[in-house]
Amino acid sequence: MPNSQPFFRDEDVSGQNPACPVAVPGQPWPEPSAGWYAIYTRCHHEFTIRSQLQKKSIENFFPCVTRWSRRKDRKLKIQVPLFPSYIFVKICFTPYNALEVLKINGVVRFLGESNQRPVDIPDIQIESLKTVIASGEQILPFAYLRVGQRVRVRRGPLEGCEGLLVRMNTGKDRLVISLELLQRSVSVELDAADVIPL
Repeated sequence: MPNSQPFFRDEDVSGQNPACPVAVPGQPWPEPSAGWYAIYTRCHHEFTIRSQLQKKSIENFFPCVTRWSRRKDRKLKIQVPLFPSYIFVKICFTPYNALEVLKINGVVRFLGESNQRPVDIPDIQIESLKTVIASGEQILPFAYLRVGQRVRVRRGPLEGCEGLLVRMNTGKDRLVISLELLQRSVSVELDAADVIPL
């Protein structure tokens, strides 16, 4: 798992870094573009952290899936994190915005390479994950993949999603969506005729 601590260089604060500009007298404050970042959380704090992010009006994505949970006398459907201990936030990465996230109880750190600025996650990976979850298809954890045939779904409920096409031992095809930064993947069943190579 990538290890990183919040890291701000002098140029981040002074405005020499173009990703964190400062205001010029007589001109509007320049805003860096927002990107998706992954935060690592303390175990079982994800739902509380999501609530706090919403109270601060910080855009976030906390992918959950429905699972059956066995109780003493019955089975219940419950929402469980797809990636335990991870939440995604969309922010303009400035020292102020990053600290607003880090001040939330239970947030451990942003993900990225050691002693470097956190790495933003490509929008297409987040959007593909959102589409797969919204489709209602059964989602399964999948071994993280680095290589394979990248495809885009051209029709159906997963249209527009990008990922890897994998043929399972059962003869069925699955679309695998990988998040490089988290080194996590999920897969969903589809028809190979519905995808085109990238």
